[in-house]
Amino acid sequence: MKKKVVLIIQARMGSTRLPGKSMMFLGNKTIVGRILERVKQCKKLNDIVLAIPDSSENDILVQEANQEGIKIFRGNEQDCLDRYYRAALQFGAEIVGRLPADNPVPDAVEIDRVAEHHRNLSARGFSTNLAEALKSGYPDGLGAEMFDFALLKEVWEKNKEPEKREHVHLNFFDYKTGNPVDSKWCPITTPECPEYLRDTKLTLDINTPDDFDKFKKMFDHFGNHNPSTSDILNWFKVK
Repeated sequence: MKKKVVLIIQARMGSTRLPGKSMMFLGNKTIVGRILERVKQCKKLNDIVLAIPDSSENDILVQEANQEGIKIFRGNEQDCLDRYYRAALQFGAEIVGRLPADNPVPDAVEIDRVAEHHRNLSARGFSTNLAEALKSGYPDGLGAEMFDFALLKEVWEKNKEPEKREHVHLNFFDYKTGNPVDSKWCPITTPECPEYLRDTKLTLDINTPDDFDKFKKMFDHFGNHNPSTSDILNWFKVK
């Protein structure tokens, strides 16, 4: 029987660089709405959960999830590791998918690709096409991370460093250095990047007002419909 994959999307209203960005509009949908709209096209996931803080300012995100028919988990705002662990536990994840809500145009095919890649591993570990790893050639922002629940439980129990509680991936892999935390304990793998996606200089994240302006212009160009990944890549290449 295939292992249960639960994609957990972390979102909050309290971004330090761009407060309230989750509810900023790209065309006729918010950033979170765009993300949920796109991940619902995945075919290899067992569940999708929006994991948000339990503070009142994040109540508005519940409406977004309800509108898109996505399940909600509410937990600790600063301790993102704890939020992931408890959400994964509640929804019975055997493989945990991670997607941050500053990636407004995730590709369902690529999320499915990394989910199936991870399911087929012979040993537990951490797989990613969220950004480039192991010289994969992936741009930043189209895919997701997948890791075994057993590993998540281990780091949840032992790692007390604030940075590793806030940034889940740092318990397994550091994208900035390209180094795994411990490749024997947690091997790092990545699916093969399709040729048409290869562009390590492209960053499809929204972290600043300038980032948001770029995506707003793109959605204004395409109108209210959800553009394909090919359309998005072509638009950014021209720009």
